[in-house]
Amino acid sequence: MEQALRLRGTLREKNCTFDAVVTADFGDVFYTFRLNCAFESTGEMSFTVLEPETISGITGKISAQGGELTFDNVALAFELLADGQISPVSGAWVMMQALVGGYITSAGVDGEYTRVTIQDTYDADALTVDLWLDGQNIPVQGDILWKDRRVLSVKVENFVMG
Repeated sequence: MEQALRLRGTLREKNCTFDAVVTADFGDVFYTFRLNCAFESTGEMSFTVLEPETISGITGKISAQGGELTFDNVALAFELLADGQISPVSGAWVMMQALVGGYITSAGVDGEYTRVTIQDTYDADALTVDLWLDGQNIPVQGDILWKDRRVLSVKVENFVMG
């Protein structure tokens, strides 16, 4: 728990950048894409789609107030997940937002990682984020669950604080 709280405190003061490999699980079909993300201590995140090539270059911003996409002749057309609570492209933001402000419900050692479980609200239909931190206190994986079903998986690469 202390490890997660230290990281939370740091992220409230410093910005970070990372690549996120996001997999959206729609039950009968999976979509995977790679984003380059910049998360600000204010809670806003900007991103650029890197892969797949067919949608690369699309950029966006996400905050608690909403989101914005910018694209040139290509649009993202993902269905919403978790009864309309989350879009696949916002998965990395939801993971980071839960880390800096969600309700930590448990933490413990899972092999070589620290696993932290966080809920975004106390509501019955809350999103749950299972987050794995490495020995350097860096997020390496986040799973977003709704009603005990994983709807999004976010693999974190190239995480840099500062």
